Amino acid sequence: MKKRYIFCKSATKTASSAQLRENFLIDDLFSPNRIDLYYIDCDRAIVGSACPVSERLELLADSDMRSEYFCKRREIGILNIGGTGSVEVDKKVFKLGHLEMLYIGRSSQKIFFETENPENPAEFYLLSYPAHAEYPSEKAERGDANILRLGDKSHANIRQINQVICPNKIRSCQLVMGYTQLSEGSVWNTMPAHTHERRSEIYLYFGIAPEERVFHFMGDPQETRHIAVGNKNIVISPPWSIHSGCGTANYTFCWGMGGENQHFADMDEIPTNKLI
Repeated sequence: MKKRYIFCKSATKTASSAQLRENFLIDDLFSPNRIDLYYIDCDRAIVGSACPVSERLELLADSDMRSEYFCKRREIGILNIGGTGSVEVDKKVFKLGHLEMLYIGRSSQKIFFETENPENPAEFYLLSYPAHAEYPSEKAERGDANILRLGDKSHANIRQINQVICPNKIRSCQLVMGYTQLSEGSVWNTMPAHTHERRSEIYLYFGIAPEERVFHFMGDPQETRHIAVGNKNIVISPPWSIHSGCGTANYTFCWGMGGENQHFADMDEIPTNKLI
């Protein structure tokens, strides 16, 4: 497991593009037949991928976790962005198709990943936060979400927000997770921008063609910065930072939060004309 210790608010104001990428961008996940993980000091999140192709993969606790097994004191949200596969949790098998999600609760001990068809392998995205309460593992099929349709054509931001792991869908301790799909012709997400000092957030951008990019805007609202991201890139958003994006074409992104509460609307909005 790799580690990522991110810049503080003041250091980000003077960071170069290379330094921003080094601190806030993860672009080396989703390798075949591997589980790759990053520990992030912000809210002690762990983000990673499991990509079984010809092998069955087991999720084990890294030695730095000082834990007998991965979920002893943690919960996990999983989104499959690839072909059909399965996740086995303590001998219970959950089959996950494309854009289906799984919540794994604290105290789950044995976790395995497998692909149904190696010609179209599953690609499991993992996001984990510490958990002080235990909830049962549960699958969400595609479309089984709180669905919010936001935006308008004049602002190029028509999008569908799929809230999956949240208080009135799949219960969790502190993890809130889902994904947002932008309609064709729309490119802006999360604008007007906001911050939420009580929660960190992590974005996985995907569904991006090789020749396209999304420009992720971050930083203090009065000292904004940007990172150009490609397909299957991850951006870490600390509580003090805005997190918005504009693409050269439409795209999808998975968002996940952990922190003091699970209230989706707990955010401090910033009027667009106040951004600098």
